[in-house]
Order: sequence, then C-alpha cells, then structure tokens
Amino acid sequence: MDREELAKFLRSRRERITPAEVGLPAGSRRRTPGLRREEVAQLAFVSTEYYTRLEQARAPHPSQEVLAGLARALRLSDAERDHLHHLAGAPRLPAAGPSREVRQSILDLLHRLPQAAATVTSATFEVLAWNDLAAALMEDFSALPRRDRNLVRRVFLGPHTQGRRLYGVSDADAFARSSTRRLRAAAARYPDDPEVAELVAELLDGSEEFTRLWESHDVSAETTLRKTFQHPLVGPVTVNCDVLDITDRDQQVVIYTAVPGSPSEEALRLLSVIGTQRMDATGPWP
Repeated sequence: MDREELAKFLRSRRERITPAEVGLPAGSRRRTPGLRREEVAQLAFVSTEYYTRLEQARAPHPSQEVLAGLARALRLSDAERDHLHHLAGAPRLPAAGPSREVRQSILDLLHRLPQAAATVTSATFEVLAWNDLAAALMEDFSALPRRDRNLVRRVFLGPHTQGRRLYGVSDADAFARSSTRRLRAAAARYPDDPEVAELVAELLDGSEEFTRLWESHDVSAETTLRKTFQHPLVGPVTVNCDVLDITDRDQQVVIYTAVPGSPSEEALRLLSVIGTQRMDATGPWP
C-alpha cells in the first residue's frame, strides 16, 4: 500500500468534482475546489474520520468494499479504479457473478434521452438502472424490491394480469425464449455465483415452460427490433427496440423509441408528463 500516493490521488480526484455533479448544493463558503472530505465520506458510506486519515496517509489498509465506495463517490473511470486498487495494495478481484454496478457515464446517458425509454439490465436480466420514461412505460422500479426487478423471473413467474405477460408486451413469448437462452449462457460464465444458481433453480421449480426451454440447451438469443406495450393509461405503444452491449460489465442498454409523428410518439410524450402516477381505478400497473 502506497499511502502517500493514495492520499494524493484521492485529493486530486476529490478536488475535480463539483457538488452539482453529485447532486449536492454548492453553497457560498467553500474554501477549496471540489467536494469536501465529509461529502466524499458520505457518498462512499465511510466515516469522515477514516476518509480524512486516508487523505493524510495515516489510514489502515482499505477493504474492497471501501474502495468500491470511494470509486463510486469519486466517479472514477475504469483506469482510475484500477489505479486506486493498485495504490491501496488490493488488486481488483475477478467477479464471481454478473456486475451490478452501472458506469456513471451510462447513468448520465439514460437521463439525456428524454424522448426515449431506456434501461440497463444485467446478464441475468435484472433492471439495474432506468430513466423516468422507462418507469412510466413499464414499472416504477424504484418501488420494487431488488428480486422483483428481474425480467426473466417476471415473464415466467408473474405477476400476470388479464392474461398479459411482462407489461402486456407483444413479444413476451419471444422474450421468454431469448431470456432463457441468455440465462443459460450467463450460468456458464458465472458457475460459482449463488444468485445465478438460485434464480435458475427457482425458475425450474416454478415454471414448466422455463424447464422445457432450459432443457433444450439453446444459447442463441433472438433479436427483437420492434415491440408493442399495452399500457393501461395510454393504450398500445409501439416502439423500436435497440440494444447496446456494455461488454466490460456484461450489461445491456435497452432503448425504446417511437417513430416520429406516430401515435406512439404522442403516447410516450403523454407518459413523460404523467410519469409513474396512476390515474385509473384498478391500481398500479401489474
């Protein structure tokens, strides 16, 4: 552990970040550039005392969890993250399971697409991030526990309402086939991850359809370029579906856009105003 270089690196990264970049008020009495030490500590979920000792080259060896928190708080790039671990004398461990950490630049991208619904999904189809329009079109994911944000679990195990699967989307059956194939490939990539094994076991136990598809041993996913959501408030919304691979994180950005000038574009525009509030008497979108 190179305490002196680690301290200098942390100070330099802290001083380059403005409070506005992390959603903090700038205030009028800042005597140093960037964030305060206590602000970095708060964002990284460590004590201010411990973070101060890191910057003073007096702290003990930081754990992997602390380094992950610092990297997130300081918005480090992948190269900077590797350098942080090198200075701390704690090489990054290979992932046992799919990454759930979404790069900050990808999070920023989602919110720069106000006319598109966009999500980030993991290798096991957990929705990791989303923008406001995706929440309005599909589900208020922030209101769900983590396990219920998994789309492959939802398509096979529900909830299903009025015979509609996966938000009433037109390609639900195709998604069921494709997600099974991709989940099989993910299970091979992460053979030691208990969460992947538990998900597969739950699906095998709860869905005859999944069992049949799983036992086919197919791994080639299908491509869907267009789909229609049956939305309870605005009716059918037909969207183009584009998927961007984030190879280093084994994640995908899924972007839904409507044809300009179409009724579906008007529906998305209305949803962007309505947001996730529900105006019908039947309760939340199932």
